[in-house]
Amino acid sequence: MTGPVCVSAKGILFDMDGVLVSSIDSVVRAWRRWAELYEIPDAESFEIPHGVRAKDIIRKLLPDVDQREAVRVIEDIEVEDVADLRVLPGVKMLLVGLPPERWAIVTSSTQRLLLARLGAAKLPVPERIISGDMVERGKPDPEPYRRGAELLGFGPSECVVVEDAPSGVGAGKAAGCRVLGVVGTHSAEELGEADWVVGSLEELAVARNQDGLELRFLPVG
Repeated sequence: MTGPVCVSAKGILFDMDGVLVSSIDSVVRAWRRWAELYEIPDAESFEIPHGVRAKDIIRKLLPDVDQREAVRVIEDIEVEDVADLRVLPGVKMLLVGLPPERWAIVTSSTQRLLLARLGAAKLPVPERIISGDMVERGKPDPEPYRRGAELLGFGPSECVVVEDAPSGVGAGKAAGCRVLGVVGTHSAEELGEADWVVGSLEELAVARNQDGLELRFLPVG
């Protein structure tokens, strides 16, 4: 059995959906409603790739529609649908204990949607965020996580990315970060490119040390 792991890092870059909060039911409802409005075949069973920006999904699905309007429509639907959003285990205690200058959220969601979900979840809004509408290229491109490390003032190799989706894991690795996968929206096997995988953030403890932060966790397997 794998024993506990201790990792030093300057900063932590968290994905939001599937890592800090679970919004999967909202996402499914919202995108199926959007798919019906835009007459996507089999809208009632429409599935989207997790961890990818809305604008990238829409561009691939419907390259000929008004992209800005289509993104606005799905954003409006998702912002309104946060009633059953929930905070994932271990998250509140973890975030409250982190030095504010040492962490950021890097998400494929727009800034407006990020703020709506954090507000509904009653989670702290970090001083530093990189949202999907703040970058030219979204995950799985490394740009978001490179920008996140830069925002904290550290090199990518000095940061640990916390992710639940293969696209985000790939983005973090391509950026040069170490990646901690969290089981939830995907299995440990699907997150195999991550450096480590945990069952939930209840498994993660973070403390200050002389170099910045010390992360302790028990990996899956």
